[in-house]
Amino acid sequence: MKRLFYIIIGLTCTWLPVKSQGILSLDSCRTLALANNKTLLMSNEKVNAAHYQRKAAFTNFLPKISAAGGYIRTSRELSLLSDAQKSTLSGLGTSLGTPLQQAAEAISKIYPQLGGSLAALGESLTGALNNAGTAVVDALRTDTRNMYAGALTLTQPLYMGGKIRAYNKITKYAEALARQQHYSGMQEVILSTDQAYWQVVSLANKQRLAESYLALLQKLESDVDKMIAEGVATKADGLSVKVKVNEAEMTLTKVNDGLSLARMLLCQLCGLDLSAPIRLQDETEQDLAPNVVPTRDINMEAVYANRPEIRSLELATNIYRQKINVARADYLPSLALIGGYIATNPSVFNSFENKFKGMWNVGVTLSLPIWHWGEGIYKVKAAKAEARIAQYQLQDAREKIELQVNQSAFQVREAAKKLAMAEKNLEKADENLRYANLGFEEGVIPASNVLEAHTAWLSAQSERIDAQIDVKLTELYLMRATGQLTIEKPIK
Repeated sequence: MKRLFYIIIGLTCTWLPVKSQGILSLDSCRTLALANNKTLLMSNEKVNAAHYQRKAAFTNFLPKISAAGGYIRTSRELSLLSDAQKSTLSGLGTSLGTPLQQAAEAISKIYPQLGGSLAALGESLTGALNNAGTAVVDALRTDTRNMYAGALTLTQPLYMGGKIRAYNKITKYAEALARQQHYSGMQEVILSTDQAYWQVVSLANKQRLAESYLALLQKLESDVDKMIAEGVATKADGLSVKVKVNEAEMTLTKVNDGLSLARMLLCQLCGLDLSAPIRLQDETEQDLAPNVVPTRDINMEAVYANRPEIRSLELATNIYRQKINVARADYLPSLALIGGYIATNPSVFNSFENKFKGMWNVGVTLSLPIWHWGEGIYKVKAAKAEARIAQYQLQDAREKIELQVNQSAFQVREAAKKLAMAEKNLEKADENLRYANLGFEEGVIPASNVLEAHTAWLSAQSERIDAQIDVKLTELYLMRATGQLTIEKPIK
């Protein structure tokens, strides 16, 4: 997000001159393209997602607290006593009444004076025992038709076979991988933008060249017409010049159309309106004067360190190595500390009560896989095979990047040679055109030779423009191959 903020600030700073003057430099085009490219915006969100996944993975080291609750309404309540037991307890005094009465009668025969007292005592005991039995029945009633339960649980992993640590490292590598892929996307956007930029510059120079060539031919046409009128030139000479003028006009039309399309492409890459009247800073330069990049003593280790592809493959290799630990951890012991608080209603801590009461608990859980028919061994071997594949991909990428760097360096040297030859050819073409014009004005050189000189001059000018642009582009490709085509330094 901080990087995106700086891009937006850069976009604001470069947008003001774009609005007022319509002139864009190469750096401002890059900034606009990076700020408006939808693929980069998506990859930036992938970086954010990977960042939050890493933070989520770290929480697995910390204790987790969870709460659960429930309510159940049942049609019948649970009973600890059978119906017969309830009946017996409720009629306990009545059941014991007959034996007590018999005992009282036996005692009254022996002690007649106690007969009335014993009868009253028997009746009293019968009622008391009935009441006591009924109280016991009521006390043992559960009333579980409405049941409530709640639990608060804390779980702290102690040892999970190394899975948590491995997963944390995987998410860390995944975040770095997402960043490297974002940088790789930035390089591709910059490459496309630079190509479109120099394409516009090339066509703008060729537009001026075509206009200059057309002006020369029109002047030659006017001179030939005057010479035909004076009888020193033939109509065939005039027709030849007119054909060349028509060809020059068609060439200029094609260049104008190509330049319009190239500007539209650049506007699309920069996120501007396709019809925006933009002009580029370098398209007004008469001579681009590119500097040839030195290609000697390229440090390949520095190249590998700068290329996001290599860094991405290294991170992928690390991820697959950690996946081996994850696969192995599934078949290692796991130990966790647990604690919590449980409350229920009805509660049974003081007989059955319709009140919320609970208790604390603490303990440990241990899980130990014993036999899985070699499943763990096979999964570990499969993870190791994937890790070796990633390692081979890394080695293959290093070899291809070394070849790409050497090819790009060769192209830079070749472009420098072509530019030097184009400069020499242009000097000769300028001199040849000057002599041809002087000879034609003196009447010693025919119009056909002048047309040939103009054609040679046009070709030399066009080749010089192509050579200069080629030097710029080969320098761009070399920077891309060496991993130096990003605005920001890749994060290790």
